[in-house]
Formats: sequence, structure tokens, C-alpha cells
Amino acid sequence: MSEQDAVLHIDMYSDVICPWCYVGKRRLERALKTWDGVPVNIRWRPFQLNPTMPRNGMDRRQYLDAKFGSPAAAQSIYDQVSAAGIEEGIHFAFARIARAPNTFAAHRLIWLAGQHDKQDEMVEMLFRQYFMEGGDIGNIGTLSQAAADAGLDRAAVETFLAGDGGIEAVKAEEAAGHRVGIRGVPYFVFNSTSALSGAQPPEQLLVAFRESAAGLSVGKAGV
Repeated sequence: MSEQDAVLHIDMYSDVICPWCYVGKRRLERALKTWDGVPVNIRWRPFQLNPTMPRNGMDRRQYLDAKFGSPAAAQSIYDQVSAAGIEEGIHFAFARIARAPNTFAAHRLIWLAGQHDKQDEMVEMLFRQYFMEGGDIGNIGTLSQAAADAGLDRAAVETFLAGDGGIEAVKAEEAAGHRVGIRGVPYFVFNSTSALSGAQPPEQLLVAFRESAAGLSVGKAGV
């Protein structure tokens, strides 16, 4: 890579209601701790797992009944991700979640945080609010508090979310992901040329870092 291009850009497509995305974030952080190559720039990109979710969300039990047949049917899936979470220091509290939210407003907030160089802090707060506190992250009050905890101005965030700021930008970013075939998250895109899907272990991410920094393809090209 030339000196001008000596930055590894990682676009991480995720949704804040995706527990594997939270696990993926922790694994990415572990990989970064041992990375000794070029600087890394991480950009969080939107992907709605439930794009047709009502704007105000829906009762969590009703959602689980519709998606899995019943809460019990989802238990094995949650047991698996809970075990993975514990390995990464995440203690999922699925029982606390009362509502399945529409996450579009949360993605707008993550976009806004990116304008203030606080995307990572914002994503972390939203994951914590949803998976540990059971907060309704489709609610403006909950989102505004999470933004304040991440270092943003709460009143400014409330005004932003009440308006139409970021709507077109978020739609465009999500559409770009769909155009290249992203169907599930987490999904890592390296330097816009190669990709890895899923909550990959740190060792695999480090391989991707090295190959991408060297200008090699590690997955699907043309992303």
C-alpha cells in the first residue's frame, strides 16, 4: 500500500438487536489489541434485521412467537449466543427485554455519532442498553439517554431524532449493503474490496487484517 493509503478501513454492518453483532464487536476489539500493522478505521454501517417492524416495535413475546413459534423454541439459539457472550465478557440478559424495537432510529443515531467521532461509543451503549438493561432502543427517550452516556448532547439528539436528519444517509448506506448481497450480520468489509461474514474469531480477523493491508482478497470481492 502507498503511504497515502496506509489505513485499513473496516466497514462493519450490524444491527443493534443482533447478539452475534455484539459478540463480533468484542472479537474485533480483541483482534485490534494484538494488531501491530497499519492504523485501522472502523465505520459502523446499518442493517435492519426486521425492516418491516412497526415503528413503535412490538411485544417481545409476540415477536418470538412470530419468528420462532414460541419463546421456548428460541431458547437453544439464545443458549448458544449466551455461551459465546460469556467467553467475550458479555452477560446477555434476554429475559429483561420486553419489546422488540424498530431499529431505524438507532441507526440514525449511530450515523449522527459518526459525525462526532463517537460511533464506537454509541454502538456500545446501544448494545448495553438493549442486551443488559432490556431498554426499548426504539424509544427516543431511551436513545437520547444512551447518546448522552456516549458523550453526545441529549437535547440535540432529541431534536435530531424528532426531525428527518440522517434518514436518507442511513437508507443509502443500508441499500449499498443489500446491493452487494449482504443478507446477515455481522458482516465485515475490508478496504471496500473483501469481506468476512459472521462473528469471526480474533485469529481469523487478524488474517483478514494482514491480507487486506497487503492488498489481498480475503473473501467476497467488489464490496
